[in-house]
Amino acid sequence: MAREVDLETFAAAWNAGAVVVDVREPEEYGAGHVPGARLAPLSALAAALPDLPRGREVFVICASGNRSQWAADRLTAAGVDAISVAGGTRGWAGTGRPVVTGAAPGPA
Repeated sequence: MAREVDLETFAAAWNAGAVVVDVREPEEYGAGHVPGARLAPLSALAAALPDLPRGREVFVICASGNRSQWAADRLTAAGVDAISVAGGTRGWAGTGRPVVTGAAPGPA
């Protein structure tokens, strides 16, 4: 099973330039996501694999933490050092942290 971190731990990693993958659907991502998060919906997760770094932590986020845990488990099995973010984007936004809208990752 992939590791999971709380929002405080994730925020520290994000501030340090962490790789973030958002596994929600494009509409959800466009409505608001963590700045710098790459979109890789669950349905296209396998297609995103070649673009994910090896030997570096990859933080996986969704709306609340359920899909991200499932995705992090799959990525870990494929050799990615994937970590699920508990609380997800809802938790991130709910604590007043920055969120960007639109289809692009936006500045980290």
